[in-house]
Amino acid sequence: MPRLQLLDDLARCIDSGGAHFETRTLCEVSCQGQFLPVQAIMVGNPDLRVPAVGFFGGVHGLERIGAEVVLAFLQNLAGRLRWDTTLNALLESVRIVFMPMVNPGGILAGTRANPNGVDLMRNAPVDSRERVPWLIGGQRLSPRLPWFRGGLDQPMEAESRAVWEVVTTELLTHSFCIAVDCHSGFGMADRIWFPYAHTRVPISHLPEMHALKDLLQETLCNYRYIFEPQSGQYLTHGDLWDHLYQAALQQPGRVFLPLTLEMGSWSWVKKNPRQFFSLLGNFNPLIAHRQQRVLRRHVPLLEFFARAACSHDRWRPSGGERERHRALALAHWYPERTEGEVQ
Repeated sequence: MPRLQLLDDLARCIDSGGAHFETRTLCEVSCQGQFLPVQAIMVGNPDLRVPAVGFFGGVHGLERIGAEVVLAFLQNLAGRLRWDTTLNALLESVRIVFMPMVNPGGILAGTRANPNGVDLMRNAPVDSRERVPWLIGGQRLSPRLPWFRGGLDQPMEAESRAVWEVVTTELLTHSFCIAVDCHSGFGMADRIWFPYAHTRVPISHLPEMHALKDLLQETLCNYRYIFEPQSGQYLTHGDLWDHLYQAALQQPGRVFLPLTLEMGSWSWVKKNPRQFFSLLGNFNPLIAHRQQRVLRRHVPLLEFFARAACSHDRWRPSGGERERHRALALAHWYPERTEGEVQ
């Protein structure tokens, strides 16, 4: 019976972190005769007055590089906790949450969906207000087809509920929080998407997103990330981060900035065209040195978001500066929209 190596790697990482790490098993899923845990690991200050940041990977089982990037950052922290005074100082001022493998059954089986055939990023009770592309926007026809949302009026899948639980109890209990969900497979370039996916209407925290984009470009100036709303590419039903963002809006004064890192896997296929004939190869670097390069590239991005959350009071716009960022964001991302169309 094949074992999921990433689970063994995660277990070793948790052992390495020792008492610094708090671990919760949120649920177990059955796949190929095994029961696989869906786990969350918390580190840093649990005080609700400090900001929080969460890192999520492996939502789509085929895109295992997302899980590997999150796990690599967790391993990075575990290896530094014993000696890095700057890291320990950072952790006094921020809460960090990890869910490296949201969909361990999909990772083990090598499928995008979970073992029930449900695409976890089409599984939330959110319907698009506008026309979505056929199939890719989410469908209820059959779990045998990709992008299956789950049955009508059925509860969310256990893995989706686990993400909901972690975000609502570990992130949204803080007045400021960021979430980063790591995926791969869209185009040649690395992209950072923010909601919405179900509508082209801009989000309420558009000024904060624009200020964060500027901060990223100033800080990681040699990196090439396209920072944009997901709706600029395509719309979908059932987006879990849209659902969680809308829940956060029900809490006045809460600032929640959910982001999706979409690593451009087509560039890996271009460098190694044989990957095109492998399902995993279309979503992951299959050559060892390229995988290491991807991990080295994106781990600094995750640390940037942890530090940005910790220091949000220094860059988050307010007053007239917030209105300036709103105007710049509308002109940059929504040139045909008006102020009245921002939620």
